[in-house]
Amino acid sequence: MAQRKTRGDCTVGSLEKKLGVAPGTFRNPDGRDTRSDKKLRTLRNEAEKAKRK
Repeated sequence: MAQRKTRGDCTVGSLEKKLGVAPGTFRNPDGRDTRSDKKLRTLRNEAEKAKRK
């Protein structure tokens, strides 16, 4: 079965717990740790914006 896309209003911290990965796995484009209260929607928007450049 196919897995569904994770909701955009999920936070980075809760996604790390859900996936069972170490804290700090998700990084900002500059290489720094992403805040755990940042929304997944924001990360996707930033990635799309960086892709367009």
